[in-house]
Amino acid sequence: MYNKIIKLIIAAGIIAFAIYQFTEGNIGNGIMFILLSLIFVFLYFKNEFILLAFLRLRKQDFDGAKKWLDKIKNPESALVKKQQGYYNYLHGLMVSQTNMNDAEKYFKKAVTLGLSMDHDLAMAKLNLSGIAFSKRRKMEAEKLLQEAQKLDKQGMLTEQIKMMKENMKRSQMPNQHFGAGGSIRAQKRRGN
Repeated sequence: MYNKIIKLIIAAGIIAFAIYQFTEGNIGNGIMFILLSLIFVFLYFKNEFILLAFLRLRKQDFDGAKKWLDKIKNPESALVKKQQGYYNYLHGLMVSQTNMNDAEKYFKKAVTLGLSMDHDLAMAKLNLSGIAFSKRRKMEAEKLLQEAQKLDKQGMLTEQIKMMKENMKRSQMPNQHFGAGGSIRAQKRRGN
């Protein structure tokens, strides 16, 4: 895994060579090298391993996505801040299948670092809401659910948000006991 600065150095070198090609009269070569340098600038802002991991997740291939993410050895030096957010977001999605505590750490770090797409941030907050609700932190879960609903401007998560709200309402209802409840002694006093 290359450091993020190396990609910019390579792009600058290719642009310098493109300028040299322009001065020599090779306009076509210069244009081709400028376009080639744009690839390295693009990969500075969108990491190739994170893009490949996203493709694997779209196919529900968690092992393949993990394989691509594991190629990023040191995320702090290899990724810009938003990419680190997506790195943690993807890890949170994969770990949420097995370990809620680790998933919560990854999602919180992703929200702290920031995600560039609102629906990704809404998804992270929705997952955090579900984790908080399962740990009986109801106020935090409701707050995160409201934030997720505000961020979901395109309505991609409306079904999940609706189901989460229904689950929260169901847990608020008091448990009703029908029939003769209570201890055995109380039932004998009532004559049952």
